[in-house]
Amino acid sequence: MNPVVLSVASEIYPLIKTGGLADVAGALPLALEDLGLRVRSLLPAYPTVMAKLTNGSTPEPILDLPDLFGGNARVLTVRYADLDLLLLDAPHLFDRPGGPYITETGQDHADNWARFAALSKAAAEIAGGAIAGFQPDILHAHDWQAALAPVYLAFNGTKGVRSVVTIHNLAFQGAFAPDIFAKLGLPRSAWSLEGVEYYGSVGYLKGGLHAADVVTTVSPTYAEEILTPEGGMGLDGLLAGRGNRLVGIVNGIDTDAWDPATDAALPQTYSVKTLKARARNKRALEAEFGLAHNDDPVFCVISRLTWQKGMDLLAEAADEIVSSGVRLAIFGSGDRMIEGAFHAAHARHPDRIGVKIGYDEALAHRIQAGADAIIIPSRFEPCGLTQLCGLRYGCVPVVSRVGGLADTVINANYAAVQSNVATGTIFAPVTAKSLHDAVVRTRDLYRQPALWQSMQKRGMATDVSWTASAARYVELYRGLIEGEPPQ
Repeated sequence: MNPVVLSVASEIYPLIKTGGLADVAGALPLALEDLGLRVRSLLPAYPTVMAKLTNGSTPEPILDLPDLFGGNARVLTVRYADLDLLLLDAPHLFDRPGGPYITETGQDHADNWARFAALSKAAAEIAGGAIAGFQPDILHAHDWQAALAPVYLAFNGTKGVRSVVTIHNLAFQGAFAPDIFAKLGLPRSAWSLEGVEYYGSVGYLKGGLHAADVVTTVSPTYAEEILTPEGGMGLDGLLAGRGNRLVGIVNGIDTDAWDPATDAALPQTYSVKTLKARARNKRALEAEFGLAHNDDPVFCVISRLTWQKGMDLLAEAADEIVSSGVRLAIFGSGDRMIEGAFHAAHARHPDRIGVKIGYDEALAHRIQAGADAIIIPSRFEPCGLTQLCGLRYGCVPVVSRVGGLADTVINANYAAVQSNVATGTIFAPVTAKSLHDAVVRTRDLYRQPALWQSMQKRGMATDVSWTASAARYVELYRGLIEGEPPQ
């Protein structure tokens, strides 16, 4: 019998997205359903989510949750974009301007502790059988915003439901002042090393990592990195203690949404067999970013512009990069100083560096389809999705040797090129000089058209779907139900 799964996340594409978490939370359930599982996904009923539920997608009340962290709430059910959704309708917590986590002025919502404790508590009640006709075998919580759900299960004594917590980025842990503990509705015994206490604060992710039956993260290499003091961010000891209950499963992407042969966002669709048609997208990209029309390659960035993503290193190396015969199309938002550094670089090289601040899903597709290569110089990267999209679109990845980047790109060293297996360029250490050198190596590959086209085609032929990873999750779920430890 296939497991029944309740997936819990704070964002799900295509309803609401701030990063890769939404892509995973939206695509993995569909891949699991393709393998025969029933999956329902719980997320908050943000105003932007409710606004999209039109054209026959009308949510129906299915569960009342009175006095949920200061107000009455309901769980609504609806099917949207093939996803079987449960929406936590708690207006006192979620019906407000701003984003899922921050206000309109860029500050964290002061009651984020309550908002996501409510999401977790609702998940635990649903997992315990609160909705008639729906009894999950597995509660799968994503990141700190849902990580209290296994804690509520464990301390409420819920039987028969196994739990999984997936770490998408260990840098975000959900740590709050100790005075909120009394408001969480957990027993006093939960204020302990075996519960949510974490160096005198309340640790949502810490509690979930301890309470879950299995912890997964989004690539095998990242699963190794977070066991070190450098990568573990204070949780390496706890994670090491989980032993084989910590599993790295690489992410995939939705290959229907990311398909250059059918992508409606593109000026020109194309495939491996019609790769030359891709040139029209490059010309459109040049025009959109104000780049000079010439034969030099265009290297792109689609990223949060932050220290973690190594964007300060790219800004530092930008002058040397463009002087080496490479143009840059930079798209994203984040640290204001880094944004300013890119604007300044554009001012110095207006026809060789194009910069757009913000995020637009369709533009991200057009960039992947038009740029020659994508630069991802992250200092740490749990998995990364843009390099998978790059492979799919023939946009050759230039990545640092960390986390999922190292797991998903085959470096174009001498042996890989001679063996016809290379799909990108990998560099280390993560410095501005090393990044510049990797860009130059990639430029030299670009100047060999037959070799470059073969790399593009190998990338486009790479399986970046959820098929294999979803099957791994099914195996993990079944093992939990049968009492078998992960292999």
